[in-house]
Amino acid sequence: MSSDFVVSARKYRPDSWEKVVGQDSIISTLKNSIASHKLGQAYLFCGPRGVGKTTCARIFAHKINEADGIKPEDLSFNIFELDAASNNSVDDIRELTAQVRIPPQIGNYNVYVIDEVHMLSASAFNAFLKTLEEPPAHAVFILATTEKHKILPTILSRCQIFDFHRISVPAIVKHLAQIAKNEKIKFEEEGLHIIGQKADGALRDALSIFDQMVSFSDGNLSYKSVIENLNVLDYDYYFRASEYIIKEDISSSLVIFNEILKNGFDGHIFINGLAEHFRNLLVSKDEVTVSLLEVTDSIKKKYAEQCLEIDQNLLIQGLGVINNCDVSYRTSKNQRLLVELTLMQLCSLKYNESEKKNSISLIPIGIQIPEPLKKKSLSQREEKTAMALTASAPLSNEENNNYVHATHGISLNGEIKKLEDEHQVKITEASRIAGVNDRKDDVILDKLELNEVNAGWKEFTSLLGKSGKKNLFAVLSHTEPKINEKNEIIFPIRSETDESYFNDVRQDLTVFLKGKLAVTHLSLRSEGITDSSGAAPDRKFLSEVEVLKKMTEQNPQLVKLKEMFDLDLK
Repeated sequence: MSSDFVVSARKYRPDSWEKVVGQDSIISTLKNSIASHKLGQAYLFCGPRGVGKTTCARIFAHKINEADGIKPEDLSFNIFELDAASNNSVDDIRELTAQVRIPPQIGNYNVYVIDEVHMLSASAFNAFLKTLEEPPAHAVFILATTEKHKILPTILSRCQIFDFHRISVPAIVKHLAQIAKNEKIKFEEEGLHIIGQKADGALRDALSIFDQMVSFSDGNLSYKSVIENLNVLDYDYYFRASEYIIKEDISSSLVIFNEILKNGFDGHIFINGLAEHFRNLLVSKDEVTVSLLEVTDSIKKKYAEQCLEIDQNLLIQGLGVINNCDVSYRTSKNQRLLVELTLMQLCSLKYNESEKKNSISLIPIGIQIPEPLKKKSLSQREEKTAMALTASAPLSNEENNNYVHATHGISLNGEIKKLEDEHQVKITEASRIAGVNDRKDDVILDKLELNEVNAGWKEFTSLLGKSGKKNLFAVLSHTEPKINEKNEIIFPIRSETDESYFNDVRQDLTVFLKGKLAVTHLSLRSEGITDSSGAAPDRKFLSEVEVLKKMTEQNPQLVKLKEMFDLDLK
């Protein structure tokens, strides 16, 4: 069965400079060289596949003699094409050099186009070298290659080199849209964008994919039909995955990855697409770099909205995490686990940033509190604090426990600082209603009960321990606070280290106790431990031998343990 169908790559192959896509600077140079009659003896067109090297070589070969007024149909004997991929021997080149000596029958030039010139053997290159260096006046050579690095430097030095670049996605989309209109094919611009991205800068590949999609969609080139047939992940998956990462929602990010795998997509495709998505979010943060996005206007708008929700430093860190996954993917024995671990690390970036961690730790998944619940807990706490200021109603144990659980698993310093800022409005308003004056110089401290202070103190130290601040927990929990005659809370310190740790959490502890005890004014400071005479006790530093002796006096079993395992002081 015969058919008149011609693939688009052949049907729409450019036959004039005006139809060449995306190589304007090269075309301009070649046209000027013809117009000024300054033709070189040899040209080298190099670049990736499908960008117009051979097409431009053919057009250039025709235009050289057309300048002398010769009709295009009479130029067939002036242009010679040689495929070096199949004619790469010394004998093939000798035949060519013999033909070069024959002058043209009409016109002034014979043009020799040698495609895939890098396929010539080393001996063939050497045989061609002398002719290329000193050709007859009527001979012009146009060499084309995708691998310039394989050509001998002695050949390169005798050519004018033109580097063809990859064709941009917008240029491909514009060209495909024009073809679709000519062929009366319905299309969506988003679908053409996917084809342009899949072609990777090669117009010939884009045209081949275009023909495939037209056949698949029966002449209706929609975005959905393109992503289904090309096995491309929808943008929506990456926007959703990024939203879960921003919200630190590990569970949902793992669920969406499982959904992607069920749809038949490879984990490596997803991780590479996520890297591209993070890169696009990064460049969307600056108006100068937004032009680097090769997407439709509707997708650009989505990037512009989502990039505002994530910090630039976290995007850069995220790209590093994704890149590590990409590098390790091929050699990984459990590739799914590798991607899942990467998603967990991405969700934990904000957590590690707030905790100032150098390495990436995962958020405690079992006690992670959703964002709406955090806000609700804090809002209830604010209202209760304001009520306590006006009605002197202390918080219940259940409410205090809820507060501790709500803040567990998040940044302690950040959460208490947030409490301090947000409660200040409530405290000020409640003080005004209750008629409490906010004195700055002569503040009247609220009456404190030692048992309530101790309870609040223990709860705060417990919160430190659960948040992973082990050193602070150890220092603050080894002793109990006191209340002096001035109604001040005193923290007894034994060393400069104790005082340093205490000063680190003084502000956070003050805010916590104010809310816990429902007071507006509270004084908290440290004092060194003294003996009955008021003097600081003498501190005796023991040697390792003395420490061991004292320990064995208190627990004789240590001697047997030392002998049993042959232990020494080191």
